[in-house]
Amino acid sequence: MVENIIELKNISKTYEDLTVLDNLSLDIKKNEFLTLLGPSGCGKTTTLKIIAGFEYADEGKVLFEEKEMNNLQPYQRPVNTVFQKYALFPHMNVYENIAFGLKIKKMPKDQIDIKVREMLRLVALEGHENRKVESLSGGQQQRIAIARALVNEPKVLLLDEPLGALDLKLRQEMQVELKRMQQKLGITFIFVTHDQEEALSMSDTIIVMNKGKIQQMGSPEDIYNEPKNSFVARFIGESNIFDGVMLEDYKVEFCSEMFDCVDKGFEKSEDIEVVIRPEDIKMVDLQEGMLKGIVTSTVFKGVHYEIEVVENNRKWILHNTKNAKVGTELGMDIYPEDIHIMRKERA
Repeated sequence: MVENIIELKNISKTYEDLTVLDNLSLDIKKNEFLTLLGPSGCGKTTTLKIIAGFEYADEGKVLFEEKEMNNLQPYQRPVNTVFQKYALFPHMNVYENIAFGLKIKKMPKDQIDIKVREMLRLVALEGHENRKVESLSGGQQQRIAIARALVNEPKVLLLDEPLGALDLKLRQEMQVELKRMQQKLGITFIFVTHDQEEALSMSDTIIVMNKGKIQQMGSPEDIYNEPKNSFVARFIGESNIFDGVMLEDYKVEFCSEMFDCVDKGFEKSEDIEVVIRPEDIKMVDLQEGMLKGIVTSTVFKGVHYEIEVVENNRKWILHNTKNAKVGTELGMDIYPEDIHIMRKERA
């Protein structure tokens, strides 16, 4: 049985003098929710368009269940796409928008009725068949766009930043809805976003991209807790990143202090970078702290305070449910499992 539904092999794409994708290879498994995550211009949307057939790679192969589909037109590929601008037909009502692709296929009307009503149940919009799309909210329009794509029973659904136009509360609700739909249908979703929170909350697998290359691929937990390089560490959440030296297995020096850690396999005295997440730094009494600093600012974030501490001219960001007064000197404690070691990036 083929485990991968889509394989990208050595894909490159250049626009004039700009390389958008640089020898990118990627395996996408059946029935997974995979997210392409990265800043604007990293190549994630171009990757999606090459899978969909809206763009063609300069080099490399696109395989679907081991069969090459480089030269297939979009309508010949077993994928459907939902865009940020939903591209619904304003002159059609909800029913007609969802049924459009089925009518093109000349499906019998009774079957169309059954499938459209199934989709309306799936997206929780039963009873909206005769509504004009302009009368719907942004979230409802997005659900109709998804229903229109899913009614054709694609094996892969491509979603190009479909939540970008929604307000925060609705976006969070739709994240839950999209994940629920993907799990219920059991098809592959490929989702493009630059929003880290979206990627972390929805995905089975995250691909972090930058400058046309994959920086890291893994589960949300792996990407957040074990970033492979400083780009990933900075892009996924907030991080404190410092230069250091790996003295030996389980011993690291940074910020002029020696710490126990849980990492091994580095050269002795190898130059490294240390990542510590703000929520992993413990505020302790001054005399108990491994490091000592002065609080320079605090900001209330709702569920925690973001506290800036300056230690020996180095800035630290801490997240804590307890506040600390500006000007206070405090101690900072870091457990070995909360110190993450990364190899130094070579120029």
